[in-house]
Amino acid sequence: MPPLLFMTDQQRIPDPVAVIESLPSGAGVVLRDYDLAERRALAADLSAVCGKNGIILLIGADAELAQRVGAAGVHLPEYMVHRAPALRRQYPRFLWTGAAHSYTALVRAERTMLDAALLSPIFATASHPGSAFLGTPRAAQMVQRSDIPILALGGIDASNVGRLNGAGFSGLAAIGALAEQAG
Repeated sequence: MPPLLFMTDQQRIPDPVAVIESLPSGAGVVLRDYDLAERRALAADLSAVCGKNGIILLIGADAELAQRVGAAGVHLPEYMVHRAPALRRQYPRFLWTGAAHSYTALVRAERTMLDAALLSPIFATASHPGSAFLGTPRAAQMVQRSDIPILALGGIDASNVGRLNGAGFSGLAAIGALAEQAG
């Protein structure tokens, strides 16, 4: 599992290629943008860029597209995590991750044999303004009770990333912070 994931968001980061090219080899990208009309073309473009740069590509919610573009795996939104066992049987070579927004969702991710979960939002986030967030102490308790790798997502930036030290996360996932770093 990559220790660093960039989550695409066409509304906030219209050119994900610039961010991907700034990532270290071994990092990962999750193509979200589920409703994007040109999603298939973007997936193919990202696959080429990721392959050239040693970046692991996961396609959000679409194993068929992941297979078509040669991605390493699939990221499932929380509402789809229950489908992971059947999807794993159909696509056994993939890395499988899923979103979790609560401890119950983390337990579900473990039971469905995901390779890792992205726990969010840890902090207040621009992607979901005004939404409640977990905070470091609560998130750390969830991570410590989990048996699968957990990556922190949501509102993580240079001003608060240090608060995650010692919380037990396997890595970080971000949108804006990685775009700022690239830019």
